[in-house]
Amino acid sequence: MGIHPTARIHPSSVVEDGAEIGPDVRIGPFCTIGPDVRLSRGVEVKSHAVVTGLTEIGEDSVIFPFATLGEVPQDLKFKGERTRLVIGARNRIREHVTINTGTMGGGGVTRIGDDGLFMTGAHVAHDCQIGDRVILVNSVALAGHVVLEDDVIVGGLSGVHQFVRIGRGAIIGAVCMVTADVVPHGLVQGPRGQLDGLNLVGLKRRGTEKADINALRDLYAALGEGNFRENARRIADGKPDSPLVREVLDFILGPSDRSYLTPR
Repeated sequence: MGIHPTARIHPSSVVEDGAEIGPDVRIGPFCTIGPDVRLSRGVEVKSHAVVTGLTEIGEDSVIFPFATLGEVPQDLKFKGERTRLVIGARNRIREHVTINTGTMGGGGVTRIGDDGLFMTGAHVAHDCQIGDRVILVNSVALAGHVVLEDDVIVGGLSGVHQFVRIGRGAIIGAVCMVTADVVPHGLVQGPRGQLDGLNLVGLKRRGTEKADINALRDLYAALGEGNFRENARRIADGKPDSPLVREVLDFILGPSDRSYLTPR
């Protein structure tokens, strides 16, 4: 493919041989684009950004100054394997964001969905799997192998421990340390993150029916009484009607041996 004739590249930037630069791509001054990079239609790379490694960036994404995408993992086990970074469409990746490629031990690919916002100074480590419409606020750090499902928001200066899963629609408050899995639509707050309720604002913004919100409230209360997993299994056996309740129960009872943040 090479460089599409409609792409605009500032003469001070370096685009190495082999890079695939799609239609209407814009690359500002003093950028470096590696030989295995693929930029899809309409991608904009602002000044002083670096995109390297086996990296694909989806249509209409914008990379802001001093972001570094596709560099090797910060993992001492990494021995130079050819691993990948795949970023979806319409993402906004702000200044000084770093996103690393995967490792062979983690599946070989770091993957980001569509329509995300990665604010200044955020870090996404190797093998993370990030869904659609995810927001990482300033200086969030995701350790390796973290999974964020769709519509997750992580507040500024928070850190997420390696291998943690955060379910769809959950919100993490600012300055949190998240060390265990978070159920879908959960609200986590506090320096040592604790499950403190439901993300009611997010549920309402997404147009969730009042009956489903009430069902989630009842589920949250029931899960806080006694053994967390046993309660989830008992409720699931009753075949609840609400799809959101079933979603939370499937998350808890799925194939994972990790611990969970549980209701206080």
